[in-house]
Amino acid sequence: MNVNETTYTPKGDKKNSAFFDEYRLKIYDRRKTSGLEQLLGSMRGVVVQVEQGDALPYLCELYLMGPYRFTAGFKSSTHRIYVLTSQPDFPRLFVLEPISPDYTDEITMFNRLYPLSSAKPNARYIGEIFQTQSVTETREILESHNIRFNYHHETKNPFFTESHFLFTFPSDHTWNRIGYCELDIDDHAAQQLGEPFELDSADIDKLNAVDEFATKQKLNPLVMGLDHMATRILSGEREDAILEFLTMTNYYFWGAYNISEMNSSTNVNRSNHVSDDKCSPAKVFTANNTPSFVNSFDQLPMPTEEFVRNFGRRMHHMAYEVKDGNHREGEKNVDYVVNTLKEKGVPFLAHVVGECLDDPNLKQIFSKHSPYSVLITEYVERCHGYEGFFTRSNVAALTEAAGQDERYTHGHVFD
Repeated sequence: MNVNETTYTPKGDKKNSAFFDEYRLKIYDRRKTSGLEQLLGSMRGVVVQVEQGDALPYLCELYLMGPYRFTAGFKSSTHRIYVLTSQPDFPRLFVLEPISPDYTDEITMFNRLYPLSSAKPNARYIGEIFQTQSVTETREILESHNIRFNYHHETKNPFFTESHFLFTFPSDHTWNRIGYCELDIDDHAAQQLGEPFELDSADIDKLNAVDEFATKQKLNPLVMGLDHMATRILSGEREDAILEFLTMTNYYFWGAYNISEMNSSTNVNRSNHVSDDKCSPAKVFTANNTPSFVNSFDQLPMPTEEFVRNFGRRMHHMAYEVKDGNHREGEKNVDYVVNTLKEKGVPFLAHVVGECLDDPNLKQIFSKHSPYSVLITEYVERCHGYEGFFTRSNVAALTEAAGQDERYTHGHVFD
């Protein structure tokens, strides 16, 4: 991509405040003058934590639903760390699993605050890891910009404080972290992630069986890599969350669109340093247009804010791009992938939405929440060179389907 961030006009019809537009440009300028822009590279990893005992079934799910494959394992004082890889230029996936079934830290306590995340209190998308030329300089610059980093007394998990990754304190707006990596992402010994371990033969057999199925059904070449990740946040924190993310990375605000049918907006941020988004996936923030306490006057749909009220601020879904094309006459690749996964027992929230006829367009679908990561998997196929991330009608249909699955029925306190 070759975007001049300071003169670029963001796409979309979502109106931003004068505050947002002023500080968006100030942040771009400060990243350059402070040297941060020159230090940072592309996204090199994403981090997900699951409950103790859920790592292997989650790895089997990842093998079935996407291109990630296990390459290395490490054990720290608190966690097992599973490293998965797809294409060399795409981000690695780090899956963290507490060793103890009684493990508790700040993630556990936060998840327990919300009715639909409390059943899996350690399961959470953690954040992304970006390449940097110097973690020391990165921290010095960002701390001068009032970004907080994790120190030893603030968390029990040594992955955040004792490895050679540098992680920010969880965001007040998204509860996601940003990590930075100076060393080669695949130099695990230098990263000091812990003591290496091997999977036992029974676990290897389980993963190999899933891999053989995916290979036989030709899922692997069709599901290419991570396209974007979408976090749901509260209505009043949309602009702050975006500006904070821009402060900590080298991404730019691509644009925002109102999804009026669902009373929400979709806000996309992209890397200006890669030609393929799968090398540094887009970060999306979704928020209600009106907060729940005001919406009670108008009674508009608000599945986005209801998700936050039921699960907390967190990552909602991770999207894979599906290779454009026809699997066979009249069947697009995404339809084939989804139908194959359905036959294997993977549940989806609705049918594939969108049409791919003769004009550029895209087809998308949401899976149900993973029982291990609490994340939804999205599949998106861009047809005939479609350049966007969504259409309004697609997003409206997907948001509505997810909202129906994410409801929480409150009791009547005074009954």
